[in-house]
Amino acid sequence: MTNFNVRDLEIIRNAKISSSTLKKQLGNMLQCSGNCRAIVESLNRETGEYRIVLQGTLETRDNN
Repeated sequence: MTNFNVRDLEIIRNAKISSSTLKKQLGNMLQCSGNCRAIVESLNRETGEYRIVLQGTLETRDNN
């Protein structure tokens, strides 16, 4: 399993990362989460645009 910690959230926070990097980082984060949930805040069926909120707890020893 890939290690993911709180510092890695800075990568996700950066709006200039590529879509492929974002997908990889989100996948790593979910794999390293002890629990997680997703809330669909909005969905536009016409355009396919969506907004999802992820909430969870990372299972890492180093969360700095």
